[in-house]
Amino acid sequence: METFTKKRTLGAQEKKGLPIRDVLLIGILLAAGAVLKFFVGSVINFGMKPNFIIAMYCLIILLIKPRLLEAAIIGILAGAVCQFFPGQPYINFVSELTGAAAMCLLTKLPLEQLKIPVKTLCCTFLSTLVSGFTFIGVMYVLYYSGMDITPTPLAIFMAIIFGTACINSIIVQVLYIPLKLALKV
Repeated sequence: METFTKKRTLGAQEKKGLPIRDVLLIGILLAAGAVLKFFVGSVINFGMKPNFIIAMYCLIILLIKPRLLEAAIIGILAGAVCQFFPGQPYINFVSELTGAAAMCLLTKLPLEQLKIPVKTLCCTFLSTLVSGFTFIGVMYVLYYSGMDITPTPLAIFMAIIFGTACINSIIVQVLYIPLKLALKV
């Protein structure tokens, strides 16, 4: 009886989905962002509360390095969490989606070549601006199309967006290195 043997080859499988560790990290950090938004936003309130959920999804994207589709899903989840807070309903789905997609794309830029650690700060700052300007844009489009929305004056929004972008950049910069070391990513 003849025995035939075939040569075995192992192929690398493409990454499909996120590991459970990353899914848990997403849930924990988005929950932390919601808690910060609720408690700190209760103390600091200038007509609109700062959105710390943006800082958390920026941190998540820096830590787990998702693909664009996964980052978009993280943004949609962040938008869903924002629905539990007072404000204009449903606009956060669009603004957080664009902010998370921007963060994902910005993290792909080769900013490590610079001598100072600016990637975390710059990416978070710009992503927060993208999210904030998208929010303003959608809100004003809805307002001018006849929806029953009361827009906040643009000058107040600008102060909130740039202030939130600065705060988010600092929060993410402070948390990124310890979390990166703790998670060994």
